[in-house]
Amino acid sequence: MSVIVFCLYVDDILNLVTIKANAASGMAVHDDCKLKFFELKAKRNYRFIVFKIDNQQVVVEKLGGPGETYDDFTTALPADECRYAVYDFDFITEENCQKSKIFFIAWSPDTSRVRSKMVYASSKDRFKRELDGIQFELQATDPSEMSLDIVRGRAF
Repeated sequence: MSVIVFCLYVDDILNLVTIKANAASGMAVHDDCKLKFFELKAKRNYRFIVFKIDNQQVVVEKLGGPGETYDDFTTALPADECRYAVYDFDFITEENCQKSKIFFIAWSPDTSRVRSKMVYASSKDRFKRELDGIQFELQATDPSEMSLDIVRGRAF
């Protein structure tokens, strides 16, 4: 009987260690986030992806088709809630070469809840590590901090 109690006790400890490890490393990341990001990066199926934290996990909230504009992207971000997003910015260089840069945007509007800002800020680096291929990062608290002019300036 003591062996059974010991096994249950070990299981409880392992569960506690797992919970603490997840808390220390940030939110869990749904596999769909990585899959959709890969499709944006490699297959160019999407212009942008908006992610949100839902039930302690980062999930895909919205996918923007390849024909959508930067205005469509900024409209997809809620005015009073934090989000993560990636945007595939196409441009032509001075040498007349077609290029693309992938931006990671941490959207944290001033009007969002303080707790939400803290959760998104503390989970950002862990989430970014899951998305291999991010070239630039923007942190924005209002739309002017992520205007198309700012994106263009960072891309060149």
